[in-house]
This record gives sequence, C-alpha cells and structure tokens, in this order.
Amino acid sequence: MTVAAGQRAAVIDGKAIAAKLRGEVATAALELRGRGVNPTLAVVLVGEDPASAVYVKSKAKAAREANVDVRDHKLPATTSQAELMALVETLNADPIVDGILVQLPLPKHLDSEAVIRALDPAKDVDGLHPLSLGYLAGGRPTFVPCTPKGCMRLLREAGAELAGARAIVLGRSVLVGKPIALLLANANATVTMCHSKTRDLADEVRRADVVVAAIGRPEMVRGDWIKDGAFVLDVGINRLDSGKLVGDVEFAGASERARAITPVPGGVGPMTIACLLENTVEASRRRRLSA
Repeated sequence: MTVAAGQRAAVIDGKAIAAKLRGEVATAALELRGRGVNPTLAVVLVGEDPASAVYVKSKAKAAREANVDVRDHKLPATTSQAELMALVETLNADPIVDGILVQLPLPKHLDSEAVIRALDPAKDVDGLHPLSLGYLAGGRPTFVPCTPKGCMRLLREAGAELAGARAIVLGRSVLVGKPIALLLANANATVTMCHSKTRDLADEVRRADVVVAAIGRPEMVRGDWIKDGAFVLDVGINRLDSGKLVGDVEFAGASERARAITPVPGGVGPMTIACLLENTVEASRRRRLSA
C-alpha cells in the first residue's frame, strides 16, 4: 500500500497486488507444465460489444503471460441459443479445456442463466454456476466468483482483521454483492447487505469497519459516511459525462477517514483477471492431477 500526500488513508494498490498474484499463478502453471499439464482456458465472446472485446483481449494477454493457454471462441451476435449451448457442451467434453469463461453480458436474445447452468461445474472458473454458489453459501467454496475473491485478497494484503468486524456490502448482485457477503461471513465478520430499498443507508455505512461498494452509482457513498479507520473497497466503475472514471465512493472525502481504500481505476479491477487465472490453474490441478 502507498500513502498519498495529504491523505490519511493508505491507497490499496490493486495493480501491484494483482501483478503479485499473477506471478504466483505463473509459477504454479509452470510447475504443472513440468508435469505434462498445460492449464487451458476457453474464452467465449458472442457479439461485438466493444467493452467486452477489450476485456476479453486483456484476459487472453494476461493468461498467456501467466503460462495459461487460451482458446478463443468468437461468435457473431446472431448466434442462436442452440448454437451457443452446443459450443458449451463441446467445451465441457474437451479434456484439454480446464476452464470456460463465457463473457457477459450476452446479446439480449440469449439466456445467460441457461448458459451458466450448462457449464461443467469443474470448469466453472468464473464461479457463477449454481453449484459453485451453493458450495460458497455452505462455507465450502469450490470456485469463488473472481471479483469477490479479489476483494478478499485485497483485504488480506491491507491487513484487515475480519473476525468480529462489522462489514457492509452495498449491492446484492450474484456477481459481487451476494458472494462477497458470504465470503465475509465465512471469515467471521458480521455482515449487513444493503441495496436500493435500505433505509438510513448513511447511518448503516457509518457503523461499518469494512465497506464494499458495488452498487453502480457514481460517488454515491459520501466521504462523511465512512467510519474513522474503516477499510473501503470500491468495486464500482462509472464514467462521468466529462469522461472521468469514478467509483461508487467519493474517494477524496473517504480518504480523509478510511484506514485504507481502493482507487478507481487501479483498485479492485485488476484483481478480477488475476483471480480468473488463479481459478483456471486450480481447475487444471484438480481435474488432471487429482484423478
């Protein structure tokens, strides 16, 4: 972590921590390769969404740098549900493929939930299959969704003591809010999940030792909501009309109170890809060396 001039909070450097994790993954993947196992990730992109295309390209580049092979499957936006399901079935059956990532969101005519349910849970490196989420809820996680997993790593690196801590999660999506709430509870924090219907939200946040903001509203969490000494993870990324990227937390004000805080960009975001690669290497180890 680094402390910026004039700020009280330590800034949690997600880029540096993600680079450290990718290095660990690269070492683990190289060890597998030495045993004749090449960790392999299949990436499925449907359509021409520019943001998704850039993100998939970044994932592929990071994977190859971490000694993980990548198989790209780029499908046109006109792909039918049956065609996509057939590809998933093929990847499920392919013994070389260890992890499958279907880039979301899919075009509107496709049923993303059906696609996720069709994945082999042993290859569900995004951690979104109902079985993966069920094991997480039971306190015995198999594959943890990548962004929440990255959040937990950031908290460890920042030195947060979670046992007995009061944690608040803003947002209840299956991608971030619900899984991170479960992970925090599994770490013995006392967790409150807030959302658009929560009353007295500011007061709820002010009681929290750990704040995870994943609500998708620019700078909704004001600086004076933050408890002195709290750890703040800002999962949101919002582009203002000016073109500036901001998170869900008012960074300047929150930095006056927090003990540690993630910036946007450069905080939580880089951890998502690193954790995807970590899950892929773990899937490879389980599938090919545990049999």
